[in-house]
Amino acid sequence: MPGKDKALKTDKYMQNRELSWLKFNERVLLEANRPDTPLLERLKFISIFASNLDEFFMIRVGSISDYALLDDKYFDNKTGMSAREQLAEIARVIPPLYELYARAFSSVISGLARHGVELLKMKDLNKDELRALKNHFLQNVMPLLSPQIIDSKHPFPHLSNKQLHIAVTLEKRRGSVFGLIAMPSEIDRLVFLDGKNRRFVLLEDLILHFADIAFGVYKVMEKNIIAVTRNADINTEEEMLDEDIDFRELMKVLLKKRQRLSPVRLELNYRASRESLEFLCGKLGIGIAQVFYSGAPLDLSFSAALERALDRETVKRLVWPTHVPAESLSAIKKNSMLKLAAGNDILFSYPFESMSPLPAMLHQAAEDPFVMSVKITLYRIDAQSRLAESLILAVENGKEVIVLMELRARFDERNNIEWAQRLEEAGCRVIYGLVGYKVHSKICLITRRESGKIQYITQISTGNYNEKTAKLYTDLSLITSNQEIGHDSAVFFGNMLLGNLKGEYRHLWVAPNSYKTNVLRCIENERRKALDGGSGCIIIKCNSLTDKEIIEKLAEASCAGVEISMIIRGISCLIPQIPGATENIRVISIVGKFLEHSRVFCFGSGQEKSVYISSADLMTRNTQRRIEIACPILEPELKNRIYGMLETMLQDNTNAWELQSDGEYTQRRPPEVGQSINSQEIFTREANTSKGI
Repeated sequence: MPGKDKALKTDKYMQNRELSWLKFNERVLLEANRPDTPLLERLKFISIFASNLDEFFMIRVGSISDYALLDDKYFDNKTGMSAREQLAEIARVIPPLYELYARAFSSVISGLARHGVELLKMKDLNKDELRALKNHFLQNVMPLLSPQIIDSKHPFPHLSNKQLHIAVTLEKRRGSVFGLIAMPSEIDRLVFLDGKNRRFVLLEDLILHFADIAFGVYKVMEKNIIAVTRNADINTEEEMLDEDIDFRELMKVLLKKRQRLSPVRLELNYRASRESLEFLCGKLGIGIAQVFYSGAPLDLSFSAALERALDRETVKRLVWPTHVPAESLSAIKKNSMLKLAAGNDILFSYPFESMSPLPAMLHQAAEDPFVMSVKITLYRIDAQSRLAESLILAVENGKEVIVLMELRARFDERNNIEWAQRLEEAGCRVIYGLVGYKVHSKICLITRRESGKIQYITQISTGNYNEKTAKLYTDLSLITSNQEIGHDSAVFFGNMLLGNLKGEYRHLWVAPNSYKTNVLRCIENERRKALDGGSGCIIIKCNSLTDKEIIEKLAEASCAGVEISMIIRGISCLIPQIPGATENIRVISIVGKFLEHSRVFCFGSGQEKSVYISSADLMTRNTQRRIEIACPILEPELKNRIYGMLETMLQDNTNAWELQSDGEYTQRRPPEVGQSINSQEIFTREANTSKGI
């Protein structure tokens, strides 16, 4: 197995991607234990952990399970682990996370109870409350239930992905029979016991308690709450090879297919008998290692509904103060954003600054008689998007509008399909990217012609054109009047329309053709600088680092003496501080109030440093299988501003976790005597005190 042997040569400073991701999700969960975080915010972190874990099983475990079944020669190229070995290690690591999850949830629920917000178990209710809930069950719930037994005449039904079910074992004359009740989606999960919406039980607990009524002719011997997670890693590539197919219609079919793919996990709320487990595993076609117990609810999506149900004063005590992004450009209200952008390079830092200038600029472009065209890539946008409405206004006003829409933005496919239809119907030219490559770049090009002269205004971002997430994710957005970057951008859109991946650009790095080679070239330049007696320096900020070739090049640079600092929120397959390999590399992860999402690459120091912002993480999927863009920051003032932000983040001792040489993370703590540094709070204060551009 030459592939496996080669991977093992680097295993001392590399770790498995899936296990690194699970450590990241653990860091998310541990945010729920911070006493200085309001209780409903802590509940949100628990909910994010649970949602992340669901997606991990649907996508990553689903994909590895396919490898385990179909490809005996597949090995992780960083650790040499086979697919089966990875699944076994995941199965070993996950149960302790469920225990942490249950403890964190219990702690938050206890804290909420001290504020009068109580999630109750049926056993905690008094007789009057039980009587009232029984009447509610009989009148409002039971009519919507469809209890079913499983036998030769009643086959085992399809259990939809993550739908809650009540599973029971029923006594009958000659043995027992299995039964199921699907949780009805038409009923609210929160069943309140009081008029103030402060004391409640969950619908699944209510149905579980009264399961004997639902199966009236049988005696319930055992009952549980279960949920099945299915492989959702749908593959569009083979279907796309048929050039006559409507890609939008294909995506609609594949979304339905996702609900029926193979099970990869079974969750239960309570311990089950061996007979029940064998029955369920047999019907679902899974092994016992794919069964997990959770002491917390199997679906925490009710947390948002709880916050909406509570009175305003209670919520105010239990959440962070509302974050309002700063309108840092005071000139926007009296000057045209489009005019301002035509003569300046402007940098916005979300969510500390508002995204509103961008939709404002596009709206003004739609009404500007000198604007000829607007071209944009869209990956994820808000369901109520002012930006998309501006594109429709532009085409209605006779502008050429070209939208490169990615329909395969995972779990946003339906929203993107609907917007693609609306934009197409309005008259925009909508294209869906290239076969085999997701379009993940974030670029918008406005082309004006005034007095016979062409002028470009280019916007490039590290994050999506989504007004909602721009208030939650940290991203950088550059608007530049640099005409060479504008020319590169025009060439980019021309290449995308022709399906040309091999375009050449003066300033932009574009994956899959030139992005990775430029990253490797810049790392190599710093390595050579260090070997020649200089001081090589690299700072990287991204969400994940998995590309083996880039990791190896970083290790080479470290061995040459290059000082490398990395801010990697999620997966880091590189392990730092390994003697003879990565001793000059440090890696931190920042997990805080806002989701760290920006990608920034800085090579060199002082006046000679180069700074790029990018849509891409350093993952093989981004560097080789997606359309991505990195753009240089050429304005010295903006370059220094970004560099200063990176330095502040590297000093964070409040939200930062540092990756150690053993692959584990240690949370940084503020010194007992000294300054507490919370980078996100610092950027919020700076945005609120800044004036103008």
